[in-house]
Amino acid sequence: MKGMVVYDSLHGNTKQVAEAVAAVLKGAGDVGVRHVGEVEAHELSSLDLLVVGAPTHVFQPSSGAKKFLKSIPSDGLKDVKVAVYDTRISREDTDSGVLSFLIGLFGYAAKPMAERLKRKGGTLAVPPEGFCVEDTEGPLKAGELDRAREWSRRLASVE
Repeated sequence: MKGMVVYDSLHGNTKQVAEAVAAVLKGAGDVGVRHVGEVEAHELSSLDLLVVGAPTHVFQPSSGAKKFLKSIPSDGLKDVKVAVYDTRISREDTDSGVLSFLIGLFGYAAKPMAERLKRKGGTLAVPPEGFCVEDTEGPLKAGELDRAREWSRRLASVE
């Protein structure tokens, strides 16, 4: 398997998840980890698997992740399996009823990223996932890197 984990990270949390995901996937093949700003769209068509991770910022992917997703041609992921994750503050951990309501209404970054990758021709390998941070800047909540590794093991086993 030839794969790539592409991430954007504002405070280092999403990068930590990307590195944990890639470490597991490397057991199944040649898998690299790259920041969204270091990837050219033409590199993606030769992949078997593309994993994209981004922090949720105002209920959406970060601006770097959106720019990366937009750069992929409409058929640029044909025959490529894709998976996405985001980092987020859990709805239960918000101190604001208004913020909790807005999260319920608008959601997090992973689902819209998955939809964009599918529109580019990718085939979703596993459902989108979210990994929680303690606060806006992190750190990741206890156990989240273990959850990321488990998610990666499920992803590595997809044919």
